[in-house]
Amino acid sequence: MSDPQATVHLVDDEAAVRDALAFLMRSHGLRVEAHASGPALFEALDQAIDPHGCIVLDVRMEPLSGLQVHDELIARGVPLPVIFLSGHGDIPMAVDAMQKGAIDFVEKPFNDQALVNKVQRAIATDVHRWRESRAHADVAGKLASLTDREREVAVLVAAGKLNKQVADELGIAIRTVEVHRARAFTKLGLRSAAELATLLERFEVKREKAPGQ
Repeated sequence: MSDPQATVHLVDDEAAVRDALAFLMRSHGLRVEAHASGPALFEALDQAIDPHGCIVLDVRMEPLSGLQVHDELIARGVPLPVIFLSGHGDIPMAVDAMQKGAIDFVEKPFNDQALVNKVQRAIATDVHRWRESRAHADVAGKLASLTDREREVAVLVAAGKLNKQVADELGIAIRTVEVHRARAFTKLGLRSAAELATLLERFEVKREKAPGQ
């Protein structure tokens, strides 16, 4: 699947600043939506389906400050990277926001190219997050497709046990182990026990022992 279309959400309560920033971003081929306030941003995000890109957020705004908007974004679980635009006296506030998850801040007056570079990096960060999320969901789906026995065999194989050891531990025939092992590898798209071990460790998949074992 191709990468999602990214949008730069500009949030500033000064129309002249919004227009200038929008023109700057569009001149570099970026898709832009400009918002006059935090509530306007929230409304746009509420209407968007799985939004991607980044948010460029001014610190001093009305009716909500940039920090208040950022807090609300966190509360809503919005994953988009946030870049703050701040005046010199706003730096301590911007640093506080970064400690809460904002990825960068740009001090006014700023260099146009420097801001564009930061925005492009923020978008790249969001695309990476999206790819990781898609990959995680894909693997989770493959793991869910395993039968209970395939899962048991896979966990023991990942632990370094030979087919005979797996058969003895599960009380089944070696041939049965081979069949379940082959099916598990096929479903997961893997070729080696080392790859299997890495995947199961990443997803914290462990054997669920029956009572008395």
